[in-house]
Amino acid sequence: MNLATINIAAILPPLVLSLFGIAVMVLEPFVNEQRKSSLGWLAFAGTLAAIVSLIPMAGNRGQWYSNLWIVDDYDVFLDFIFLLIAAITILTSIDFLRREEEMNHPEFYSLLLFATAGMLMMAASNELVMVFLGLEILSIATYVMAGFRRADLKSNESALKYFLLGSFSSAFFVYGVALIFGATGSTNLLVIADALRSSEIQISLVSLSAALMLIALCFKVAVAPFHVWTPDVYEGAPTPVTGFMSVGPKAAGFAVLFRVFLTAFPSIEDRWGSAIWMVAALTMVLGNVIALVQPNIKRMLAYSSIAHAGYVAVAFAATSNQGVSAALFYLLAYSLTNLGAFAMVTIVSRKDDKLVDVTDYAGLGSKRPGLAAVLSLFLLSLAGVPGTAGFAGKFFIFRAAVESRLVWLAIIGVVTTVVSFYYYLYVIVQMYMREPHDEFSDVRLDGSLKFALMISAAGTVYLGLLPTRVLDWTATAALNALR
Repeated sequence: MNLATINIAAILPPLVLSLFGIAVMVLEPFVNEQRKSSLGWLAFAGTLAAIVSLIPMAGNRGQWYSNLWIVDDYDVFLDFIFLLIAAITILTSIDFLRREEEMNHPEFYSLLLFATAGMLMMAASNELVMVFLGLEILSIATYVMAGFRRADLKSNESALKYFLLGSFSSAFFVYGVALIFGATGSTNLLVIADALRSSEIQISLVSLSAALMLIALCFKVAVAPFHVWTPDVYEGAPTPVTGFMSVGPKAAGFAVLFRVFLTAFPSIEDRWGSAIWMVAALTMVLGNVIALVQPNIKRMLAYSSIAHAGYVAVAFAATSNQGVSAALFYLLAYSLTNLGAFAMVTIVSRKDDKLVDVTDYAGLGSKRPGLAAVLSLFLLSLAGVPGTAGFAGKFFIFRAAVESRLVWLAIIGVVTTVVSFYYYLYVIVQMYMREPHDEFSDVRLDGSLKFALMISAAGTVYLGLLPTRVLDWTATAALNALR
């Protein structure tokens, strides 16, 4: 490759994250036990630097590195979501790692930065092999973070289960890539799309390839029936990691789903469209119904995250500009809200995640009214109460479904949303209408946690009351996904 063709600005955000991740690892031996949290702030500074680097990257739109890498509004918007997720997760983790002394290892922040770099690669890839590399960078780092509580059997089990099933899904994706290469002679998305317009292509081979890649990506976004790993992994992983897994890999998986299927496979939509319809309906029903009976709040939020993946799948099934725009808006709204909810779980659960049952929140409203109010905001947004980001996101998704004549799918979405009110409101009932089992006097609210909650709460309210500007951005980004 000629040096003149190398555009550093186009790959600046993942490059910045990687450099900061390496810096954290190199500096760790020189930092004493009392100051290890300073490396968390260094990692947070890395995410802020990467967000700033989106500006020069956005000024270099186009295809780079022999069409392997694409910079467009779709990529820039998703990169912003990923970096925001990483920043909030780091803020939530700083006090958590300090509290969990056996876990206070700064390589956690490096793994998080590398995982985020993998997500950025997935969103910008215009080539299936590049997508796979980004997917593996994200997956391997996440496997390690899921088992970061090394002395806990549940954490070990969650990491092993995630690793084994994740390896199977990666194999499915690789086989799908191999088949599409055999059918079209390329793994570039635009070349594949052009080849599929030719009558000489074996459609059966292409369909099998699309099916294998769809299965792999459905595992990553945790939609039914590929969700079975989610509750156990979410429950066993450290709470900040659970929060990250519930939004980060999910958003990255959907980024690839939209890019691959709406760019490379629109000509065979009749073969995969109905599968997405059924996956979306099954996911919304199963996720919300099983969440009703979960006594553990992490498992409840795990099934809740499955249901929310179903809502995004509704937008995917619409295969329209409005559908993609609504999905991108929803990913941002859901990420802010769910990360805020998991930050609250991190605060209330205390050391070793001892208090994670829903009934452990009894009386929080009388003992710590501020914390209860913030958690109520996040739960109401997840439920879809008007005036919150969750309501705006669901409204745009269901509107896109109706406009694409997916009326029954929209009806299922509305009905399951009503069902979800029960388990979200049940937590609020515990906080405000039950006698306290705990004084909550030892609940710590570190400065980093306050900052994380402030960002999440402000974003939840802003997107709920003033969604227009962000929706305009997602509408422009959607045009890039539907090429």
